[in-house]
Amino acid sequence: MTSIPTEGNHPPIYEHLIRELGDAVAEAQRAAAHTQHKAAQLLGPRHPPHANAAQAPHRHR
Repeated sequence: MTSIPTEGNHPPIYEHLIRELGDAVAEAQRAAAHTQHKAAQLLGPRHPPHANAAQAPHRHR
């Protein structure tokens, strides 16, 4: 029976690639969190983050 790798229990090739090239997924997550934090600081409390970031902005008529 084959088990699905979980965080910290990656196949050897994945661990090797992370050591060699860096963990792009973790870096992207950190960059996204930093960007979201900075945007919240700049926009202030009037603009809470949207639950669905892909949602189109509302247009006023």
